[in-house]
Parts: sequence; C-alpha cells; structure tokens
Amino acid sequence: MRMNATSISCFIFQGFPRQLEVQLLMFISLSVIYMVSVTGNCLIIFVTWADITLHTPMYYFLRVLSFLEVCYISVTIPKMLHSLLSEDKSISFGGCAVQMYFILFLGTVECFLLASMSYDRYVAICLPLRYSALLSKEVCIHLTSASWLCGILIPLMNTSWTFSLPYCGSNVINHFYCDFPPVLKLACADTSLNEAVMLMSSLVITLIPFVLIITSYTCILGIIIRTPSAEGRHKVFSTCSSHLLMVTFFYGTASFTYLQPKSSYSLKRDKLLSLFYTVVTPMLNPIVYSLRNTEVKKALRKILKRKVLF
Repeated sequence: MRMNATSISCFIFQGFPRQLEVQLLMFISLSVIYMVSVTGNCLIIFVTWADITLHTPMYYFLRVLSFLEVCYISVTIPKMLHSLLSEDKSISFGGCAVQMYFILFLGTVECFLLASMSYDRYVAICLPLRYSALLSKEVCIHLTSASWLCGILIPLMNTSWTFSLPYCGSNVINHFYCDFPPVLKLACADTSLNEAVMLMSSLVITLIPFVLIITSYTCILGIIIRTPSAEGRHKVFSTCSSHLLMVTFFYGTASFTYLQPKSSYSLKRDKLLSLFYTVVTPMLNPIVYSLRNTEVKKALRKILKRKVLF
C-alpha cells in the first residue's frame, strides 16, 4: 500500500468515554462479550465436528460461520480492551490499514456465507430429494471458497485506495476502531471517488447475497403456505428461524452503516451500529444456534454424557 504524502505515523482513537467508571464498565462488558463469543463459537465448532450425525452441509456452513465470528470479534475487541485499560489509545498507520482490511474482509465473507446457508435451507426444504446431489461436499467447499475469495479481493481495493490518500492533518479517529467512514474523513484530499467506489462495493457485497437470500426464502415461504398442518409449517419454519435471525442482525446494522447516503451519516449512530455488528452479532451466533437448535443441544448432551461416563 502506498503511503506517499502522508505525515501521520499513527492514529488516535477518540471514541472511548473519558470517565474512569464508564471505561471500567465498558472493559468488563467487552471482556465478558469476548469470552462468551469465543467460547460459544468454538463450542459449536467442536460439537458439530465431534458428532458424526452433524456432518451435513447445514452444520458445515455453521462451523465456517462460527470460525468466522471468532476471527471477526478478535480483530476489534482485543485492541479496544487494550485502549480502555491503558492511556495508549493509538494505532500505527499500517496497523489501522490492516485492521480495516480484516473488518471489511471478514464482513464480506459473512455476507456471501449467509447467502450460501440460505441456499442450503432452500434445497433442503424445496428440493429434499436432490439435497445430497445439489449440496455435495465438493459444492459446499466451492461455495465457501468463493465466499473467502470475494472477501480477500473486494476489500483489498478499498483499503489500498483509502490508505494511499495523503493524511497530513488531524490523526484523531472519532471511533473505537479503524472503520472506513471516520478514517476517510481525515484524508487531506478529495475523497468523493473513494466514497463512490466503497458504495458500489457495498452494493455488490450486500445486495447480491441479499437478493439470493430473499429469493431462497420466498420459495421456502411458498412451501410453508402450502403445508396443510400447523405442525408441519412450524417444523419447516423452525429450520430457518436461526438463520433468519442472524441475517436480520448482521444485514440490518451493516447495510445501514455502509449504504446510507453521506448527507444522513451520523457518527454517533455509526459507532453504535458498528459495535452491534462487529461485537454483539458474533456473541449472538452461538446463543441463537444453540438455544434454538435441538440437534446441537442433543449432540452437546451426548458429548457431555460421554465425557462424564469416561
């Protein structure tokens, strides 16, 4: 990444509260969220891997999603905890670029992965007889590989263009981490092209997977409506409810942050929303999938019983 015409060697985070009591409360809250998120997601990875009955496409995607959430929350919270615990609230110029890239990279992968999971639910409910053929192990690997490839390539352009701009004025980021909008505001150049490219990238990253998700669930809704018994409709809906919740949590906040017009941008609102989809959503993933999934709970009880007997 080019860093010509840049006199800034580091950035300072200003998004943290100044009151010691609030900082302490925030440190404890984020520590608990981080431990719950990492422990819960790692537990889902272990349970769905250890129980052979869960070696299905649905739980394969869930393992990948849980791994993704562990990486996602680890990009932001450890640095935030360090900033809350010490007087040093700075991050190097290169470190800020790396953090922004990984936030965009992991967020992009999650968008496409959620679309792959909706396709899995569509095939399972609408085309059950062709499930094993349409979602073979090779197909699942190809879908996840495509998600990771999009995540690697698309944010690379946005991040490299952002940090090739000159930064010669204030180095204070009014945020908790290196997010795209607050960093771009500090550039000493016209950023309209960067904003346009980021908007187009965000449209590709969010709208294409979202259209696939809406299409899949429109077909599933048709099956639910045509199902005669209430018990059958509930059973069909219950297989999709956890995924729908995660789509709502992630897309609702992330899309509102990156797709809103510049005229309606609010820094305070952006900080709150970005905290939700980078910190809270990874914590909700294991809670939603473990509490609402009888197969995961059954597998967990089976593993715990086996350990106790051993």
